[in-house]
Amino acid sequence: MSEAVADIKQAADAIAVPDGAGIASPLSPILANARHRAERDQLPYAGSVTPQDAWTLFQAGEAVLIDVRTAEERKFVGHVPETKHVAWMTGLSLSRNPRFTRELEGKAGKDDVILLLCRSGKRSAAAAEAATKAGFRNVFNILEGFEGDLDEQQRRGAFNGWRHAALPWVQD
Repeated sequence: MSEAVADIKQAADAIAVPDGAGIASPLSPILANARHRAERDQLPYAGSVTPQDAWTLFQAGEAVLIDVRTAEERKFVGHVPETKHVAWMTGLSLSRNPRFTRELEGKAGKDDVILLLCRSGKRSAAAAEAATKAGFRNVFNILEGFEGDLDEQQRRGAFNGWRHAALPWVQD
């Protein structure tokens, strides 16, 4: 076993998070890797995961997936089925939602593993930082977001993001 793999396994075994019954269970290797990278990169929240890893964690029931885009984005662009919604910003001017952390606490507990999704991964990173400052301990940003980064033509969805990865989504 390589030294890096041994370090990750040791980190996963050492870190525990409460499960639904309040019993500590080992942190998944996906989250242990994300935490390790976050510490290395000095992120102000627990870490970041790829859309594929987020879907794996969500499907396994290991995390709550919360869409932080506006209600309009969810309705007209699409959203991941069975996810919760707490807007980080609202309105046409995209003003920060002053009730964000209170609304987040209504959707997930402060010890839950929470995955935040936005359009490109930028707003969700800011929301993860705010949630961490408010006492949420296991908040992760989903890299690339729902639509992905801009391409050369200033369009999204061409090379990365949730939809480009062909992960489940629906549109109203």
